[in-house]
This record gives sequence, C-alpha cells and structure tokens, in this order.
Amino acid sequence: MIGFDIGGTKCAVSIGEEIDGVMHILDKKVIPTDHSISGYEMIYKMCALAEEMTDDFSRIGISCGGPLDNKRGIIISPPNLPRFIDIKAVDYLKEKYGGYVRLENDADACAFAEWKYGAGKGSKNMIFLTFGTGMGAGLILNGKLYSGTNGNAGEIGHVRMRDTGPIGYGKEGSFEGFASGGGIAQMAKSAAKEQLEKGITPLYCKSLDELSTVTAQSVAEAAYKGDKTAISVYKKCGEMLGYGLSILIDVLNPEKIVIGSIYTRSQDLLQETMMEALKQEALAPSLSVVEILPAALGENLGDYAALSLVADNH
Repeated sequence: MIGFDIGGTKCAVSIGEEIDGVMHILDKKVIPTDHSISGYEMIYKMCALAEEMTDDFSRIGISCGGPLDNKRGIIISPPNLPRFIDIKAVDYLKEKYGGYVRLENDADACAFAEWKYGAGKGSKNMIFLTFGTGMGAGLILNGKLYSGTNGNAGEIGHVRMRDTGPIGYGKEGSFEGFASGGGIAQMAKSAAKEQLEKGITPLYCKSLDELSTVTAQSVAEAAYKGDKTAISVYKKCGEMLGYGLSILIDVLNPEKIVIGSIYTRSQDLLQETMMEALKQEALAPSLSVVEILPAALGENLGDYAALSLVADNH
C-alpha cells in the first residue's frame, strides 16, 4: 500500500505493509512542497517518487490538511497549501492507477493512526491534535473515526480564542494562531521586536534584521537555554493550548488527547501553563478522566497516517 502525506512544508510518499496489526514502513521518499506549481503538478511529482519504489498501486491513502471533502475526494483550500484549490486528488489517482484511493484530513488520518497503532490504542473516545505547521483535531468517537458531513469535523484551529492575536487559519486570534508553529513564530517575533526596542536581546533574534529567521524551533532552542523571552512565548502558547483543550474536553469528554509535532518535542515548555488553564477552564469531572499524551508514532506519524487509511480498505 502507498501513503501520500501532503504538507505545507514537505510531501512524503511511503510504502507500507500491515502484519498482525502492526504497520511496517518499507520505504519512503520526501520532497519539499513546491508552492510555485499547481496541486496536480505536486501530486504528479509524488507519483513519480512512488513509481521508483513500487509497481503496486492497488491502495493509496492520502493525508492532507483541510478544508477538504473526503466524500468527493477533493482538496478544497488548505491555508498552508495555496496552490491546492479544488484538487480532485482521488479521481486523479484513480484514473492514473485504477486502484482504491482514500483522502482524509491530516488530523483525522493521524488520529486514526495513533488510535490504531500509537498512544491512543485501546481507547474508545480519543482526540488527536496536529500542533505543527497548523492546528487541527481528529476525532475518534465511540470507537470510530468521526470526520463530519464532508470531512471537516475537528477544525478547532479555526475557532477564535481572542479578539486580537497572531493569525492562524486566516483568522486573527484563532486557536491555530496561538498554538502552531507559525503562531509561535509570530508571537516570538512580536516579543523580540518589543525587547530589542528596550535594549534587550533575545537569544533567538539578535537584531531586527533577524526577525524573518525566527521559527518555533529556534525559539524552543533558546527557551531550553534559559532565554526569558523565548520561555514567555512558550508559556503563552501553553496557556492558549490549555484553553483550546478545555473546549474539546467539555464538549466531547474524551479518555485520551494525543498531541503531535511541537508538543512531542517541547512538552515541558508548555505543560505548566497548559495545565493551569485546563484546571481553570475545563469541567473537573471530564478533566479527571482524560489523559493528555504526546504522539507515539514520532516523526513518521504522517506516513503511518496516510498508510492507515487503506490498511484494510475500511
């Protein structure tokens, strides 16, 4: 089986095989996402990679950021993929190879993979948060993947948390604006500019000329070295992460919340303020029964996600 993991920064093609309930990744190739070409051209490039690794195209799973329509197999308009507008990905690959093709929101696909193979295994009600370039939620409810009417359930990143704030998912003050790689970078740039104007130099940004180079990773590295500005940025992110989680906990009452990417790498920078916000905002009986865990499938989660969609043609 083949997995296509389409992301705003990179696209990966993986070949996998499920044996006795365990997914094995047999091969993988990665290319940067080229925003100068159309979505169809990008998928064509991914097909070329797949053809170098296998001649079996009977099952292809596609994991991609939303909005999308999983019923019609169309990638509609992901904010991190500006050239993927109304891309009929499923029809394109079916016509090209003739096999079974399934498209799901990346958060939904990751939720399914973590539930089937990772940190959510054994749970009945689980939420997965992407917390990478963007922020989205995948939902496992009553032991089944819940994707909504047309594949857009769980778009928690689009929820406005504050009237003003960093921009994410095209909306100022959104959950994605506060809790995503891009959001952390925005907050860190604003904080650095303010500090530099006071004569204070953050470790992650030595001058105004370096503002464009600030990333969530560089801010985390500075925070681990004790930089106060960087630490304050992650504390704010953790606080807003807690507020967002409290909404999901109050509405869905899950057993487990599994969080990927930035949380898996920087949990200790986020944990304190996240838990303070949760204790303040979430219903105590619901908070008492939920486990909040880092994703278990690591840096290969996107590959497991895409492959899991077609592991048993469900």
